[in-house]
Amino acid sequence: MKVSLFLTCIGEVFYPNVGKDVVKVLERLGCEVDFPEGQTCCGQPAYNSGYRKDAIKGAKQMINAFAGAAYVVAPSGSCVAMVHEYPALLQDDAYWLDKARELSNKTYEFTQFLVDVLQVTDVGAVYPAKATYHSSCHMNRLLGVKEAPKQLLQHVEGLELEPLSNGYDCCGFGGTFAVKMSAISEQMVDEKVRHIEETNADTLIGADCSCLMNIKGRLERLDKPIEVKHIAEVLNHHK
Repeated sequence: MKVSLFLTCIGEVFYPNVGKDVVKVLERLGCEVDFPEGQTCCGQPAYNSGYRKDAIKGAKQMINAFAGAAYVVAPSGSCVAMVHEYPALLQDDAYWLDKARELSNKTYEFTQFLVDVLQVTDVGAVYPAKATYHSSCHMNRLLGVKEAPKQLLQHVEGLELEPLSNGYDCCGFGGTFAVKMSAISEQMVDEKVRHIEETNADTLIGADCSCLMNIKGRLERLDKPIEVKHIAEVLNHHK
């Protein structure tokens, strides 16, 4: 099965190793992975800020970049949710609407692709740690992916997974929200940190690099010795 990696802009700049982990997991499961040139930001910051023309320009760039892909997989539910918004964004242009629907229908979040398309819940990973899982709100509420990450983590050998109180609450990132509403964002991430600490976990796992960057930054500023890992890093860890 051929798969194209959509790394996302945050992944490319801050978490390139997460992209490598995604590729290694997919290849172990028999996928042939490529990285199409020309892919850019999904356009979500512009879209959420009301810059519709800029968002449309970004969407068209992405549609062209992945025109030849069979499947598109990204380590970010938030960015995949934005790609799924492309048909609504381009609904007034019949030519681009068809292309937007095509890209939307073949684009999956990483764990969603493993469980729903490849029908795999055990990737043979080994990760001895006491961990808790943060559910990103865009991935849950916009994309509807809730159980796939947990199903995969439940099969990781050595991983003790603790439930996170109010786990579906936003971490306070929200892209430009963290910039425009920084005081509120800080209160939200502090609440998330308190709930993480209550689990006594030594590792926080998530499936969205942007959320993990926000929470990790706050953990480090508060000098909390809790590791932060993207789920691809955990699933690619083995003996």
